[in-house]
Amino acid sequence: MLNIPRSEHPKPQFQRDNWVNLNGEWQFQIDNELSGEEKGWYDPQKNFSEKITVPFCPESALSGIEHKDFMYGVWYKRTFTITEKQIAGRVFIHFGAVDYEATVYINGKKACTHKGGYVSFKAEITKYVVCGENTVTVFARDDVRSGLTPRGKQSDKYHSYACLYTRTTGIWQTVWLEFTEKNYVKNIRMYTEIASPSVTLITELSGSGKLEITASYEGKTVGSFCADNASGSMTVNLPLSEKHLWEPGHGRLYDLEIRFCSDIVKSYFGLRTVELDGMKFLINGKSVFQRLVLDQGFYPDGIYTAPSDEALLNDIKLSLAMGFNGARLHEKVFEERFLYYCDKMGYIVWGEYPDWGCNFYDPKNIYSVLPEWIEEVNRDFNHPAIIGWCPHNETGPIDGKKQYEESIRLVYKVTKALDSTRPCIDTSGYVHVETDIFDTHDYEQNTETFRKNYEKLITDGELYDGQKDNQKYEGQPIFISEYGGIQWSEDKNSWGYGNAPKTPEEFKLRFKELTEVLMQNEKIFALCYIQLTDVEQEQNGLYTYNRQPKFEPEFFKDILSQKAAIEEE
Repeated sequence: MLNIPRSEHPKPQFQRDNWVNLNGEWQFQIDNELSGEEKGWYDPQKNFSEKITVPFCPESALSGIEHKDFMYGVWYKRTFTITEKQIAGRVFIHFGAVDYEATVYINGKKACTHKGGYVSFKAEITKYVVCGENTVTVFARDDVRSGLTPRGKQSDKYHSYACLYTRTTGIWQTVWLEFTEKNYVKNIRMYTEIASPSVTLITELSGSGKLEITASYEGKTVGSFCADNASGSMTVNLPLSEKHLWEPGHGRLYDLEIRFCSDIVKSYFGLRTVELDGMKFLINGKSVFQRLVLDQGFYPDGIYTAPSDEALLNDIKLSLAMGFNGARLHEKVFEERFLYYCDKMGYIVWGEYPDWGCNFYDPKNIYSVLPEWIEEVNRDFNHPAIIGWCPHNETGPIDGKKQYEESIRLVYKVTKALDSTRPCIDTSGYVHVETDIFDTHDYEQNTETFRKNYEKLITDGELYDGQKDNQKYEGQPIFISEYGGIQWSEDKNSWGYGNAPKTPEEFKLRFKELTEVLMQNEKIFALCYIQLTDVEQEQNGLYTYNRQPKFEPEFFKDILSQKAAIEEE
């Protein structure tokens, strides 16, 4: 198939050469009655009436469908060819993301199901495929208004409104086939140590045989390991002959090659540590002030899906140009190629989850959030750019009903059990239950009021908190994880926080004064400005939705480049 959209490998940190990209034209059918399965639409002989361009969701222009109304069920179908050599080993099908509940059929037989619209999944389909032509059919169910479906910033109304935007249904990331030998590498988890330096690898292997691991830096071998009879779960400590630290602004990635029997996996890692020290956040033992921006990961033509690989990298470059050193990846699980560029650029990010859409007073929501959150933490554990986790956002009272606190606490505890190397914020902004970091959201637009709000933090340790009736600050490190949101648009129907400035000069002065209040406070280790780009009607971005700067980037960079009170030179 020619002109395959998003043709790059979707997993740069776990990459094999033997793979086939299945993006491009698929058959497509909307099934709002949810009766397609009963009608046998999984039958390879059944044809659908429309064509869609995968991996773009049917709501998007790039999909060729651009259907904006609610879709409770959608079907996809296409054929692919497998050679005799490929079928001799194992065959896997991968999905970057399918929103929300996916059922995959191969040649009319159910191969797997997956619940969760944001994290990648795979299935071994060796027993379902034949040499020659095969058919894959995908059915996706989605109901963003159920109260039990994590939907992030997808609108629960027909139109987008306020800070909720166009929905994403069905396949929205790359679909691909992968071919391995009978014996293959199933998974790798990496732990780095900067003092030694070394990397410890926990490898999960299927079968038994010779295992060879090689680490290199800029083409030079800096560590190696060999075992003649490896199998199962094997822990390998790999001393490194050279130390190159991953840090903000400098990716300095090591390449990694894992050979197991005839299977070859290419990967990489970054050498860095993160820890909390009193009120400070340390990266490699050094206090770093996090100058973050909120990134929601929406695109005008692709919605949740970037139109190209270059567009992913460009968003990071736009942020860096304005002086930010990282981002909150907000209410969305970003694709692995975006995280790869974060790793490569030394761009610090928080791994978050799209929990909006869940009624957190309902204990049953733990079954909606926790399984996919576990998948996300396990999938993204090895990315050095991720310096913390935040599974929830603004889980305060809904219609007078309090959140079910034990659900928030359980997700926090599971996160710490899965990953002891990073801090975890239980729920961003409010209402905190058990957390390593206390963060707040403050959209005060009056700069003098904003300044007074945080003076008491220095003088007597009292944190200003708009949610003080619902939560209590207990001395944790402090992160102002949402502020600003200054509206700037010529569109009178646009939406933003507070009163909009009347002139460019007023906008700049407000940004400068709000930002410097936080940077000059010795008790605050991070800020997050709202937001990087406009998204549809929410027009408080520093760039337009089409990624054009509203003001010269150098203005923001000059302000953010100042030394913060809490950080070291």
